[in-house]
Amino acid sequence: MTAEDTHLAEAQQVLEKADLIYSASQIEQAIALLAENINRQLGSTSRPVIVIPIMNGGLILGGQLITRLKFPLLVDYLHATRYRDETTGAELQWLAKPQQVLKNRVILIIDDILDEGYTLSEVLNYCTQQGAKQVYSAVLIEKDHLRPKAAVKTDFTGMHVEDRYVFGFGMDYRGYHRNLNGIYAVGNNEERG
Repeated sequence: MTAEDTHLAEAQQVLEKADLIYSASQIEQAIALLAENINRQLGSTSRPVIVIPIMNGGLILGGQLITRLKFPLLVDYLHATRYRDETTGAELQWLAKPQQVLKNRVILIIDDILDEGYTLSEVLNYCTQQGAKQVYSAVLIEKDHLRPKAAVKTDFTGMHVEDRYVFGFGMDYRGYHRNLNGIYAVGNNEERG
């Protein structure tokens, strides 16, 4: 059995015992509200906003959210990860940086979750170092916990979750389940990362 087979089997077992935290309709409502708030804040920007989902987690939210934004925008992406299909974070690894010139531009970073905030903090710092005029961030989920966090706040947050390992709607469990239309938490009796 390969490592991929083992991870898939584990992910399937975790899903079978997982708790549904947010349904597809609850996520839909949260995205609609996120879009409304972002449109209100960024709708009068003079130049097109550069919207940058963080791969892979921000892909699903980005695709849903971008279609609801009512102002001129350019879409780019970046790929930075601390997890590499694991359940705990490590040092940030940059796999792809934005191709658009960020200098003097308004940037909207989109990600799936704000947990400890280290990835988002480094991404926001990168945009600032590139000379961005303003940098905003939007996440679908913010995790509420007392563990150490980077000193970063999001500008737009869809929903909050308690301190449990969550997956679905862009968030993965060992690389799997990003495609689920709900958000699930690893069952309370399961081992969590």
